[in-house]
Amino acid sequence: MDMLILNRHDVAGLLTLEECIAAVEEAFKLHAERKVKSPKLLGLHTQNGVFHIKAGILHSDRTYFAAKINSNFQHNMSKQRLPVIQGVIVVCDGDNGEVLAIMDSIEITILRTGAATAVAAKYLAIADAGTATICGCGNQGRVTVKALMQVRPVKNVYAFDIDKSIAEKFADELTHELNIPVSAVNDLESAVRMSSICVTCTPSNQPFLKPNNVSAGTFIAAVGADSEAKQELEPGLLSANKLVTDITGQCANIGELHHALDRRFMTIADVYAELGEIIAGKKPGRTSDAEVIIFDSTGTALQDVAAASIVYQKALKKNIGNKMDFSIR
Repeated sequence: MDMLILNRHDVAGLLTLEECIAAVEEAFKLHAERKVKSPKLLGLHTQNGVFHIKAGILHSDRTYFAAKINSNFQHNMSKQRLPVIQGVIVVCDGDNGEVLAIMDSIEITILRTGAATAVAAKYLAIADAGTATICGCGNQGRVTVKALMQVRPVKNVYAFDIDKSIAEKFADELTHELNIPVSAVNDLESAVRMSSICVTCTPSNQPFLKPNNVSAGTFIAAVGADSEAKQELEPGLLSANKLVTDITGQCANIGELHHALDRRFMTIADVYAELGEIIAGKKPGRTSDAEVIIFDSTGTALQDVAAASIVYQKALKKNIGNKMDFSIR
């Protein structure tokens, strides 16, 4: 049987942010309703980086299995001029095992991560959240701003990056593209205190967001911690506020929750809910405008398979991608 091969350009042309947000929201809901199996994660470290293998199964018009292999080598950009993150997603028929497609993973990873932040903001940020601070001004930060604007009336953005020139470029380009004021800032603490939403999407291994940095009512999406060493939030910030995870078990191993557990600031029982439980109506989300709510977003294979299945279906309809038959001898 023919298998589709889709490059990053193909994927970018087939998947919209709006589609991804809807698909990710539904995937979280199905998991909470126990209508899909829990996704799996394997992490393997090398001397200079880490490989993540994330696998999940989701049911839509047919049953899809997807496995994503992503590498993360932080020194690539400066030393080898390669992307920091590289990888592929393999999509299979979940009923008979047929390999349906192999596609570049980068666009999907960026979009589905931004989509998860948007879904969390929809349920956990205050309704009139108009100001957001983005920590980390790479591609993920750019998509995150656009995703937030789909679910909340964001009209003002503060951009922070350890490289000020990157934050300034980010601010200039998004101000013109989105027609809202996006300002590069040096004082992260002041920006966060003036924001209803704060998203951290950096590769930091040291916590930089502290309990006294955050005002009442803030929604924080902690996106950067997706391996054991990464950390953006001080554990005391988690333990003092309402914590919502994407998948609690995964967050306990590689997310911000991992550090809070390791330092005994929290136990698993202190986690308020998984996002899917709130979407499915099993637990309430925000119960007051004064709550500080943190979303520990480690990125799950359910998000990947939800997005990848859309890409595959649309590629078939539009006859996009190269075809290959691996079964030929």
